[in-house]
Amino acid sequence: MFIMRGKNMENIYKETMFILKKYNIAASKSLGQNFLIDDNVVEKIVNSAEIDKEDLIIEIGPGLGTLTKEMLDKAKKVIAVELDKRMLQILNERFKLYNNFEVINEDILKVNLNEIIEREKNTQNIKNVKVVANLPYYITTPIIMKLLEDKLDIKTITVMVQKEVAKRLTANPGKSKDSGAITYSVNYYCEAQEVVTVPNTSFIPEPEVESEVIKLTLRNKPPIEVEDKELFFKLIKLSFMQRRKTLINGISNGNLMDKDKFRQVLNKIGLPENVRGENLTMQDFANIAKELQ
Repeated sequence: MFIMRGKNMENIYKETMFILKKYNIAASKSLGQNFLIDDNVVEKIVNSAEIDKEDLIIEIGPGLGTLTKEMLDKAKKVIAVELDKRMLQILNERFKLYNNFEVINEDILKVNLNEIIEREKNTQNIKNVKVVANLPYYITTPIIMKLLEDKLDIKTITVMVQKEVAKRLTANPGKSKDSGAITYSVNYYCEAQEVVTVPNTSFIPEPEVESEVIKLTLRNKPPIEVEDKELFFKLIKLSFMQRRKTLINGISNGNLMDKDKFRQVLNKIGLPENVRGENLTMQDFANIAKELQ
């Protein structure tokens, strides 16, 4: 689905320009800020997140609070994690009448989300925890990986990212040219789906590329069994560090095993010696990891 710019952007655009003028601020290039000004996109994000009154929402990088405003009326509580100190006054003044809003001035990569979630579940009537964010392009992958690897008690992650990154996050590992190392990580932890493509005209300032909203639904258990998860993901990482090379060369260059021994492993599990990592399924990598053990 592609959203066209039109009169539906007028309300948020005027509101955004008013706030920027009132507080005399502009988007920070160093923080990768692009303010969303499209009502349709905001509605699509909020609806896709399926927010209800038993949900705790963790919003990453709320900025001026465009998404926050819509979620506060639907959620039990919204905790916004914002790095830019300039936004604190705006958010606190804008939502001072809401008793279900909290803002944390911190780098999301340094926040102990497990601690926050446990605290809220112990003190509030919280059923599900969901993450919603319009992520800065430059730090998308580290944030996604933190959310997945920290083993958080969350149900879904609904985020807007660069379209090119969205294709990698939602690709079918081993069966798509868009696959990358992160594709396998996301697929191991989540079921991923594309929600909507967002043109660059939906932001001010306009980014150079299109964006896409995706939704990640955390799995109850991984789709495959992996005995040594660390080795499994190390294999995947090495295979994509030099993706034009064969898997044998990638593994040997990573000093994990010499070529001859690794060739024997591939032969044993029935994979061709010239196979590349991007052509392997999750199960293929799991089989290799099992043999290497």
